[in-house]
Parts: sequence; C-alpha cells; structure tokens
Amino acid sequence: MRLTNIPEIAQLSTSEKILLVEDLWDSIAGDESSLAVPQSHMDELDRRLDAYESDPDNLLSLEELQTRIEKRK
Repeated sequence: MRLTNIPEIAQLSTSEKILLVEDLWDSIAGDESSLAVPQSHMDELDRRLDAYESDPDNLLSLEELQTRIEKRK
C-alpha cells in the first residue's frame, strides 16, 4: 500500500500523521505473534547474553559508547 492509495492521509497535518503512525505502530506491536523473529537474531541475542554472563564487568560506560558512536560519524 502506498500513500497515493489513500489521498486523505496526504491531507493530514504533520502532527496528525505522527499520531496515525503511532496508532499503526501500536496495532503492529500488539500482535507480536504475526512477526517471526529470524533464527539469526535469536542466535545473536543468545551469543550476547552468553558474553555478558561470562564477563558482566566487560561493559561500556555511556561516555565510552557515545565516544565510539561519534568516531564512526
């Protein structure tokens, strides 16, 4: 479905469009059973949990994380 299929949406104000998107997102999030999580994502989550559990002190501070992010820009 495209925006051009529903011309009424194009006529909404920006704040009304944001509210519509929030409502759409809530309706999607409320139906988690229809969204399959890929096995690769589950495997990655398991890997990260194992890494944390084996060394819980090996974490970045917020400042360290922000510095790494800034360096990537």
